Amino acid sequence: MSDGLPVDAIALREEVKSKYRAVAVDPHGGYHFHIGRPLARRLGYDWAVVAALPDSAVEAFAGVGNPFSLGVLWPGERIIDLGSGGGFDCFIAAGQVGSEGHVVGVDMTEEMLDRSRAAAAATDLRNVEFRKARSRICRLSRGGPTLRSATALSICAPTSAKSLRRLCAC
Repeated sequence: MSDGLPVDAIALREEVKSKYRAVAVDPHGGYHFHIGRPLARRLGYDWAVVAALPDSAVEAFAGVGNPFSLGVLWPGERIIDLGSGGGFDCFIAAGQVGSEGHVVGVDMTEEMLDRSRAAAAATDLRNVEFRKARSRICRLSRGGPTLRSATALSICAPTSAKSLRRLCAC
């Protein structure tokens, strides 16, 4: 185990990466969790928004919550989504913040980043980008995002309180 935590953070991270790699490569495979449009419906996403997204932006969605259930974003906001996966929440956020806003999706798996970047290219959204990093070591410049979405942080980073403090310090 690492860092004296009750779980082996390295083993947990590798298991999470393995599962999400599999979803990115084969979103129609059999998984022990819901994915795609059925998951978006279960989590209460605005169905009109989900329906407007291309399949490539939705089919590998494997989120753990609906951050938009807390309210819509404001035009011009800058957003970061940690554990952005295939980019589903980023695409919704990009639509809400408009051309004056910007969305950065951060993920630790190259396969999900490939998927999210390809899906972004298939949309007309030009205010979204995707970066590779573990949320724990993600650093952004001063004047960074006005909102940070970290729905996966509590699952992927056992030291989430420390990680969130580090992120909020940027």
